[in-house]
Amino acid sequence: MNAVLEELGKIGIVPVIKIDDVEKAVPLARALIAGGIPCAEITFRTAQGEEAIRRISKEVPGILPGAGTVLSVDQVDRAVKAGAKFIVSPGLNPKVVSYCVSKGIPVTPGCSNPSDIEQALEFGLEVVKFFPAEQAGGLDYIKAIAAPYPTLKFMPTGGINAGNIAKYIAYEKIHACGGSWMVSADLINSGDFAKISALSREAVLNLLGLEVAHIGVNAGGEEAASKAAALFNTLFGFIVKDGNSSVFAGNNIEIVKKAAPGTHGHVAIGTNSIHRAAAYLERNGVALDHASAKKDAKGNLVALYCKEEILGFALHLVQKK
Repeated sequence: MNAVLEELGKIGIVPVIKIDDVEKAVPLARALIAGGIPCAEITFRTAQGEEAIRRISKEVPGILPGAGTVLSVDQVDRAVKAGAKFIVSPGLNPKVVSYCVSKGIPVTPGCSNPSDIEQALEFGLEVVKFFPAEQAGGLDYIKAIAAPYPTLKFMPTGGINAGNIAKYIAYEKIHACGGSWMVSADLINSGDFAKISALSREAVLNLLGLEVAHIGVNAGGEEAASKAAALFNTLFGFIVKDGNSSVFAGNNIEIVKKAAPGTHGHVAIGTNSIHRAAAYLERNGVALDHASAKKDAKGNLVALYCKEEILGFALHLVQKK
């Protein structure tokens, strides 16, 4: 997959932005980065869109800028010249898509039915926009039309908000979600960039769904682990589940039999999307131990340790089921 599209998938949220005052573009981009969303789809709905992309591209190197509501080849050229790294359109315009493909420009056209999707596949696209998402049937509809197209991923846009983004992003065929609730015109025009940062961070955390999955304690041996699990059962009625390398007492306490990461044990952090959570941590300077990665039978990442400990406890991400 194209490197730009891969990066959008790791971020998971693409703010869809309408710029009325180009002077707001740069502080807006910086507010998004501060909130943990280093990308922006600047729409061509207003005359300021092109210049906004140009200023963001020049002055905010930490963000991935794209152009949205692109309706013509001329707009593609203008957007790319201004610094756009990807193109998004509300529908599938064959001329626009063909031009972008011929130039190697990442493009995600809007598709809302199998006929649109099959045109996109003819162009060799791997990601399409699903628009308008909620109005066109939402996640249930995406699941229904996605079944015959196993290699295709979707970027739903339209009606996505803080309350439903986690539901969308948990589906494996969702590449990223487009949304504007954290970058509303009122917030941008009033210059409330602190609020935009706060809503962006809330959106990221809703998407990732980070929470403690279980606590692991190193017992130093099989006998000690079994005794500890039995005591949890006696005291609290926690059901003991014995495994090869550890014993669980209930669902949230893991007693590790043999040597494992962490001086005293580990804290497992569950997430809706482990590869996005890993990318989020790395963007925030957290070193990950990629050699510790565990995958399921389908090759999907399900667990990954951080390199640093907290108070003698290792940290690792686990994919929620």
